[in-house]
Amino acid sequence: MRGADLAGGSAGTGPDARTAGDEGTPPAPVAVTALGRLRPRLAAAGLGLGLAHTGEPGLGPAGPAEASAAAAMAPGRRREFLAGREVARRALRAVGVDCGDVPRAGRLPVFAPGRAASISHSAGVAVAVARAPGDDAPLGCDLELRPLPRDAARLVLGPDEEPLLGTAAGARGEPWSLTALFSAKEAAWKALHLAPGRVGAAPVRTLRDLRAEPCGDALRIGPRSRPRGGACAGQPYGVRVRVLPVGAGVFSYAPAWADTDGRSTPAPTARRS
Repeated sequence: MRGADLAGGSAGTGPDARTAGDEGTPPAPVAVTALGRLRPRLAAAGLGLGLAHTGEPGLGPAGPAEASAAAAMAPGRRREFLAGREVARRALRAVGVDCGDVPRAGRLPVFAPGRAASISHSAGVAVAVARAPGDDAPLGCDLELRPLPRDAARLVLGPDEEPLLGTAAGARGEPWSLTALFSAKEAAWKALHLAPGRVGAAPVRTLRDLRAEPCGDALRIGPRSRPRGGACAGQPYGVRVRVLPVGAGVFSYAPAWADTDGRSTPAPTARRS
């Protein structure tokens, strides 16, 4: 079971999403404003940010591929889909790249060469992050504006990760919440799934196939199929994920590879043990 099958809230570059049936979801300008305050922090990490909400007027397809996909969707899912495509274009413009029609393969967006973005949405809010051309670092994001129930932990975490819920410090200096860990794994899934030379010896089919470990106020997340102390030559252990509060929810993004000590590393290489 991937995150999509549990509760979702993300779309575009990872398992899809809790809001697929929210046909009556109203705009959420408070969350959009809160996310907008993260723009300088993301820009400092080399990322562009795009924001929208599903009630925003003027959202529409940028070309025939988006129009064809949207035409087959229910109204709520159509608004969500079009908002997601628009925020991807806004994020790419923030790093100096234009982007038009974005087709899809299955449920994944297919960006033109030289363009990389990750899309998520939750509770009527769409968000995307993008990188400038020429940067091959991993990229993934996830937005969760609805809390997950604690009894869903068995669908997200392995037994070795459950102590994170009570002991390890998160972004606010508090124990990691299940929602934060779910969101971080969703962002990591996207980043690892689309990374050049995908990491891991076996497919990551569910969020439980990923292992999350604290490293400072961030998380290091990699495939369980990959031994932590024995990174293969030329590849990292996984990705470094930051989880930031957005009101009562969280926004997660994976901006870099992580070596076996959890340090960010700009290229897909890792320290040999």
